[in-house]
Amino acid sequence: MTWLIFGILTAFFEAIKDVFSKQNLKKNDEYVVAWSLASFSAVFLTPLLFFIKIPQLNPQLNPQFWIALSIGGSINAVTAILYIKAIKLSDLSLTVPLVALTPLFMLLTSPLIVGEYPNFFDYIGIFLIVTGSYLLNIKEKSQGYLAPFKALLHQPGPKLMLIVAFLWSITSNFDKIGVQNSSPIFWLFSLFTTMSLLLLPVLLNKTPNPSRKIMQQLPMLATMGFVNALGVIFQMQALTMTLVVQVIAVKRTSVLMGVLFGHFIFKEKDIQQRLLGSAIMIVGVFFITL
Repeated sequence: MTWLIFGILTAFFEAIKDVFSKQNLKKNDEYVVAWSLASFSAVFLTPLLFFIKIPQLNPQLNPQFWIALSIGGSINAVTAILYIKAIKLSDLSLTVPLVALTPLFMLLTSPLIVGEYPNFFDYIGIFLIVTGSYLLNIKEKSQGYLAPFKALLHQPGPKLMLIVAFLWSITSNFDKIGVQNSSPIFWLFSLFTTMSLLLLPVLLNKTPNPSRKIMQQLPMLATMGFVNALGVIFQMQALTMTLVVQVIAVKRTSVLMGVLFGHFIFKEKDIQQRLLGSAIMIVGVFFITL
């Protein structure tokens, strides 16, 4: 059960990363935070390259690695901006739980990409995840039974996070392909370096004098990248030990931590309904792992 320990550590550092991301957004825009997240993650992963065997990088010998990197890097660059913007526009306790929908979407994407198929427990998990997402906005029920779902689709933060959850259901599968055709550390370094390069022109175009802003908030931005690097290292190690959907399912327990951090650190409201909804979603996620 080593993969389970790695999965729980992934969830913990994921939640801490969200807190630092939200804090950084107080003085920076989403483009600075997204680029810094990718870039500093790559920086902190670089020393680990000296302790691993660098895999063969000849494209003719390892085409799957390059395909995974091209697709995964491009999609993750987009999701980095969308994710940071989502937590900027709305409460952590409302947006972060929606990433628990990733395993739900993976029931569609995993069979197509890596040949992993759902079972009976997966469908129970689907029901619980949908129920939990409904409860996140249960206060809207007075406007109609479908109002909680409509609220998620109309509020800017949750709407962006739904897109992120779907895109992550795709990239998680390419993470596994990338790891299988290289190594966890080398894949992560390659992925975040690619994201950093792709996000750089966006940063330069969208943010005036970004270098000055980054230097002013360097300790906080660097810490965010360091925490993220720790989390993804544990995630990629876990991916080498079990199914993609199981790793991502355990990782999504970070949403419970995110709801609590949102309440105690950022003083967000409606904690009871969001905590209940998140907990039910997590139970659904674990049914998917059975």
